[in-house]
Amino acid sequence: MSVHLLVDFGSTYTKLTAVDTEKEVIVGTSRAMTTVRTDVLEGFDMALEKLQKAHPDMGEITTISACSSAAGGLKMAAIGLVEELTAEAAKRACLGAGALVNHVFSHHLSKKEIKTLKQADVDIILLAGGTDGGNKECILHNAKKLAEAKLGIPIIVAGNKDAADEIDELFEKSEEEYYIVDNVMPKLKKLNVAPAKDVIRRIFITKIIEGKGIKKAEEKIGEIIMPTPEAVLQAAELLSKGHEEVEGYGDMMVIDIGGATTDVHTIGEGSPKRTEVILKGLQEPFAKRTVEGDLGVRYSANALLSLVKPYEFKKYYENGDEEATDEDIEEAMQRRHDNVDYLPENDQEKAFDKALARICCDYSMSRHVGTVEVVYTPLGNMYYQTGKDLTEIQYVVGTGGVLINNAGAKQILKEVLHKSHKKLELRPKDSEFLIDELYILSAMGLLGQKHPRLALKLLKRHLK
Repeated sequence: MSVHLLVDFGSTYTKLTAVDTEKEVIVGTSRAMTTVRTDVLEGFDMALEKLQKAHPDMGEITTISACSSAAGGLKMAAIGLVEELTAEAAKRACLGAGALVNHVFSHHLSKKEIKTLKQADVDIILLAGGTDGGNKECILHNAKKLAEAKLGIPIIVAGNKDAADEIDELFEKSEEEYYIVDNVMPKLKKLNVAPAKDVIRRIFITKIIEGKGIKKAEEKIGEIIMPTPEAVLQAAELLSKGHEEVEGYGDMMVIDIGGATTDVHTIGEGSPKRTEVILKGLQEPFAKRTVEGDLGVRYSANALLSLVKPYEFKKYYENGDEEATDEDIEEAMQRRHDNVDYLPENDQEKAFDKALARICCDYSMSRHVGTVEVVYTPLGNMYYQTGKDLTEIQYVVGTGGVLINNAGAKQILKEVLHKSHKKLELRPKDSEFLIDELYILSAMGLLGQKHPRLALKLLKRHLK
């Protein structure tokens, strides 16, 4: 038996998935609390012990692959020229690489913004600006400001190629760690994020995990090859496209509701479905990820009250305590924020978690999905689409503890569907829901690097 062990060092749990690559089956899964504050291997060893006790005959582990979002995952700042264009393109490159984008700046960096960067908890800065042959004054200004600031943070330059030589000279003198790659937006509204993503991953592997105290795990388990969100996105893309003779599911979505964030991944072109609709704005990536740092059911639970008032919360709180006061709701949210490993102990608490998940699902969808606007002209109505049209998405995959452990997972996921009072949002209309019951999406993203056909077969077999 040849066992490939797939490891996900999560912010809360370290999750293991053992795959027999010869028999093409999942041998078992296990998890334990992530112990990044002491020694990350403590949590790994506890999870491995559980796995081996549950499956004493699982055989020898021959290969180990890992991803990580522990210690806050990969945090980045994106800088561009125009907020809606190159700054947005830089942000999408960061998100596609599995990062959490903590700061986005556009136009000329100010002293205040440089001060913000000095104080910010970010791992990498992505500097963009201008199409090739276009404006280079702004990106040169920003490069000079960053070079002078001596932030000690790796800087990736992915802007107007005409400015590359001058930027190279600026950073050479500053002794800052920097990388110059192809422009993330070489032509107006056309994205080219792959070169920047490749460098982000390389920095993550060689620099970031060492700084977070996770590097020592490599001595025992081998290389940590990518951030967890990128592994999930890779699994989603594999499941959508298929591999060789194994067909994929076509256009689809993954929604991952976590304790701190809610990630939404969509695979598909998302182009207009009606001939009278004109696409507006920046080109959408085929595999798109958005992450909402204020939508989570534990770390971010109390932040939800800034989005929904207690009386609005009750609309999502079905089958819960109908007599719950505003103070009860605020207290329950704060309790989850203060105790991130809290597990609901009764039906009322489960209903509360379900309500939080429904809010995360609904609001993250509004922020991810495309919209259509009607413009009235002398020639008649014109329709403009911004973002992706997801009305014909076939499958919605749900993952994250609150979905996997909730009997009402399907009802939670229904929040992504079209709503009459949000008619301008291009949400899915009629999708089939699948649940990642074994918590294997990130594991299959890892497995797919070496065994894509097997990873696809296991995904299709185990998503329920």
